[in-house]
Amino acid sequence: MFYREAGDFKTSYRDDSQTFPIGFDRYRYYAVLAVAFAVVPFVIDDYWASAIFVPFLIYAIAAIGLNILVGYCGQLSLGTGGFMAVGAYACYKLMTAFPDLNIVFCILGGGLVTAAVGVLFGLPSLRIKGFYLAVATLAAQFFLVWLFNKVPWFYNYSASGQISAPARTVFGLPVTGPGVEAWAQYLICLVFAVVLAWAARNLTRGTVGRSWMAIRDMDIAAEIIGVNPLKAKLTAFAVSSFYIGIAGALFFAVYLGAVEVGEAFGIQKSFLILFMIIIGGLGSIFGSFAGAAFLVLLPVLLKNLLVGTLGWPTDLTAHVQLMIVGALIIGFLIAEPHGLAQLWRIGKEKLRLWPFPH
Repeated sequence: MFYREAGDFKTSYRDDSQTFPIGFDRYRYYAVLAVAFAVVPFVIDDYWASAIFVPFLIYAIAAIGLNILVGYCGQLSLGTGGFMAVGAYACYKLMTAFPDLNIVFCILGGGLVTAAVGVLFGLPSLRIKGFYLAVATLAAQFFLVWLFNKVPWFYNYSASGQISAPARTVFGLPVTGPGVEAWAQYLICLVFAVVLAWAARNLTRGTVGRSWMAIRDMDIAAEIIGVNPLKAKLTAFAVSSFYIGIAGALFFAVYLGAVEVGEAFGIQKSFLILFMIIIGGLGSIFGSFAGAAFLVLLPVLLKNLLVGTLGWPTDLTAHVQLMIVGALIIGFLIAEPHGLAQLWRIGKEKLRLWPFPH
């Protein structure tokens, strides 16, 4: 009785092919967006913004980008942290080179530069795949981190090697630099997350997304039926890197404000985002949000429960977190490869028939 499609019919192909054709789903997402835009900014504080909401939205954008490449196109990548660094440093160079340029355009510019770099490193995917492609993207991760550490031009010859975001505003509200309000950080990340998620949802349901999935399922058969593997793979790398670059720019400029590439965008960042899409669900936009929410909330919950309530040492809690994440990854890969998104779909299927036996 909670989830019904009966009586929800369409009279045109356009209505039937809309992003959320089922009215219940559509109104539920409208309600979530209404709460996110109209309620959360008035109740959020610095702790909730820095510990949960802002990192969740940024990681969700990065997870969507990696899911486009891995989940939809089947091209394994371990260079997410390096591509986030490209977005961060490109945004920084634009902010310092063009002081009057709006921060939104700096973030988008960081995404475009990352897309170009992603296409460059995606060229090996035309000849190699699987484990060999993963090693190639892992090499890109180490190369990019080394490049940003060793070439002083990228960090404007700073003695510390650290980059710091200059103060910028959007509609007169500071979103980077000192004196930034928590709700302003949250809102700019929320706008980017909603727009990019909507774009990814529609992109994966169109011609481009179908060509990605054809390459993922069987590249030889896809090429026989007319799918261009060069175009499909490179567009997947470009779109994926664009999303990841925007996430890196937001992570640097809006969330942290100052970063050092080795600490903020190391290999652990690549694995963290990969774990998000494995737990959340490969080939699912909702799974990207679910995986990001899970891995952002898990450390906060363990810290409050084990450290705050039970008095456990912090280092022991960190090891428990790694054990839980590792066990969940193994469990999902064995029992439910499509992750939390598939569990959500199964739950909706059961609600369609409840309370009748099934």
